[in-house]
Amino acid sequence: MNILIGLLIFLGTFSIMEFMAWFTHKYVMHGFLWSLHKDHHRKDHDSWFERNDVFFIFYAVISMSCFYISSNTTFWYAIPIGFGIMAYGATYFLVHDMFIHQRFKIFRNASNWYAKGVRRAHKMHHKHLGKGQGECFGMLFVPFKYFKK
Repeated sequence: MNILIGLLIFLGTFSIMEFMAWFTHKYVMHGFLWSLHKDHHRKDHDSWFERNDVFFIFYAVISMSCFYISSNTTFWYAIPIGFGIMAYGATYFLVHDMFIHQRFKIFRNASNWYAKGVRRAHKMHHKHLGKGQGECFGMLFVPFKYFKK
């Protein structure tokens, strides 16, 4: 029973992280922490790293904190929560950094309907170089209109 509950918590956490990514992207990254995110829209440096990578580190620390909490308390639910956050972070890295932005030159030939829709939605997001007037702040779930031909 605990395994089933843990699996449901993991899947729920992973799903909630898509909303958290959308919320953080729209209201934090394009809001009061635009100074950390703007180099992702307008590359103004020669480094492979971006100030925007701080957000990835933030969620990694939250995930690691869940593992710490679970090992030092009886709150075992923190383990599947930590793994859900970690799995979403890995998925985000694969889809956003490796597939969409090609920070590593792999997944170049992915051409199924889902890959094309996600890439198209993200391209529309980056069409806006400034802080405001953005669209498509999510990553895995984007509006259906981007999947149409």
